[in-house]
Amino acid sequence: MIIQNNTNKQYIEFITRLCTYSPCICSNIMSLGKMLTNGTTHTNTSNHFPKRIILVRHGECLANADINVYGTTPNHKIELTQKGIEQAKQTGSLIKKLITSENAVESNNWKVFFYVSPAERTRRTLREMGQSFPKRKLMGVKEEYRLRELSFGNYHNPASIAKVKEERVKYGRFYYRVPGGETGAEVYDRISSFVECLRRDIEMKKFCDDTSQDTNIIIVTHGLSSRIFLMKWFEWTIEQFEDLNRMKTCEFQVLQLGQRGEYSLAFHHNDKKLREWGLSLDMIEDQKRRAYGPIVNSLELCDLYPYMDCFAEDSDEENTII
Repeated sequence: MIIQNNTNKQYIEFITRLCTYSPCICSNIMSLGKMLTNGTTHTNTSNHFPKRIILVRHGECLANADINVYGTTPNHKIELTQKGIEQAKQTGSLIKKLITSENAVESNNWKVFFYVSPAERTRRTLREMGQSFPKRKLMGVKEEYRLRELSFGNYHNPASIAKVKEERVKYGRFYYRVPGGETGAEVYDRISSFVECLRRDIEMKKFCDDTSQDTNIIIVTHGLSSRIFLMKWFEWTIEQFEDLNRMKTCEFQVLQLGQRGEYSLAFHHNDKKLREWGLSLDMIEDQKRRAYGPIVNSLELCDLYPYMDCFAEDSDEENTII
């Protein structure tokens, strides 16, 4: 389908106005504008993008079952429980079923690439999940240190861990510094670095062996790291992040690519599940817009972001020459 020139001009004008009001949301839409000026659609241009990015929280670990483990075992060496092992096997099977069920006619037309946090519990989760995926479907596996969990320092007794978690909720999980450990803001910095590298690799067609096949990136990580990944990817505010809830052990979140070239949680997760994860009604509507469109009025988009209420309303007087 070729977009006519007059439509191109109108769309570029719309994007220009949108940039004036809210530059933070323009990066994704600008790529669409470029494609329109080339006379192509998003579908033709973004076929080298992975079909899905899937975030997986590790299976139940020994510290999830018994908080005393934090006092005897280094955090990165904490292993899965038997229940966690079974969870990981089941999650691998569920993700494979999800990937293949949407390719019923061409069920072999897919591949996967894994990123995994270096913690023992995420490594083991990947190993158990991997039993569901044949080697011929594997594009690669990378251990990514930036995906590691928030550092809680070294050994801690249960009482101190409980106190830290209580204080962190009251203070705010993003800015609170765990004694001897990290803040959520520091986790955001390294997750942001990973996300930018991931986007660069996507643009460079690293995951594009064959444009006719569906590529799936699966990221095995931790509760906080996965929430901050979503915060960075969708450009959520700190206040929106604070309301998010972590996934259950070995639960997964699917970001799927839509026809308009944007990823969305709304393809695979209903409103109830998104609310369970802490998304507000506005955030859920934004996920649906990303998935199904249409592009809404620029000012309506701007309402999703802070500070817009402190600027003056548009009027003819602003163009008056004094």
